[in-house]
Amino acid sequence: MLLKDWIAAMERIAPPELALDFDNPGLLISPERKEIHKVLVALDCTAAVAREAADWGAELVLTHHPLFFRGVKHILDDDPETAAAWTLIRRGIGLYAAHTNLDAAQGGVNDALMAALGAREVRPLPPENLGRIGRLETPMTLRGFALLVERRLHARADIAGDPETEIATVACVGGSGAEDMAHAKAAGADVFLTGELKHHQGYYAQTLGIALIAAGHAETERVALEPLIERLQRQTNDVQYKLALSDRGPFWRA
Repeated sequence: MLLKDWIAAMERIAPPELALDFDNPGLLISPERKEIHKVLVALDCTAAVAREAADWGAELVLTHHPLFFRGVKHILDDDPETAAAWTLIRRGIGLYAAHTNLDAAQGGVNDALMAALGAREVRPLPPENLGRIGRLETPMTLRGFALLVERRLHARADIAGDPETEIATVACVGGSGAEDMAHAKAAGADVFLTGELKHHQGYYAQTLGIALIAAGHAETERVALEPLIERLQRQTNDVQYKLALSDRGPFWRA
């Protein structure tokens, strides 16, 4: 498949106009070959992911997080910020990122997150429509919902709120979405689920009167990768996709 046709398919899934202003999605590194046969999929393009793409013979790496957010003055193999790009360029491999546009897209990160939790009547979370809000099939306590989150996302959650609070309506923003906590409360959510939070944001949630769960940045986004591959495969059936085995995230818990 030609690169331009692959990009068109990807943009039907995650339209670039949905991205927030700060973001940097799209084709970030052009591949040497314009015919695409293998695409390695990951949350982040680390140096290890770039090496895996080269070893596998991929023409393209597709990530959720863009590689470049600020100006790059040099590309060096021993600079942590540019080592991955150095490997990709040297091996002729391209890089495409779908970030906040995939978060906001129908069937994207936050829809996949809500589907994993069994939420119903899911709709965009105002005002940016990046997150989602929906109802659980069966209301449960905050403690019970936190255990469900951990089980479905293979995560360990941090929870703020009374463990016996009844949870019926859930709002979520995968990754780093604490700034949408007040929007979730205004939309009627009993709990707000995101990936990571700061200490003071737990107290802010108590003031707002909304329960809070942080289940890991990677864990709340990785759930979207396999559905993304399935959707791409239906549109680009002559392209082979693989989840990067080296894309493990930087943190682990004892």
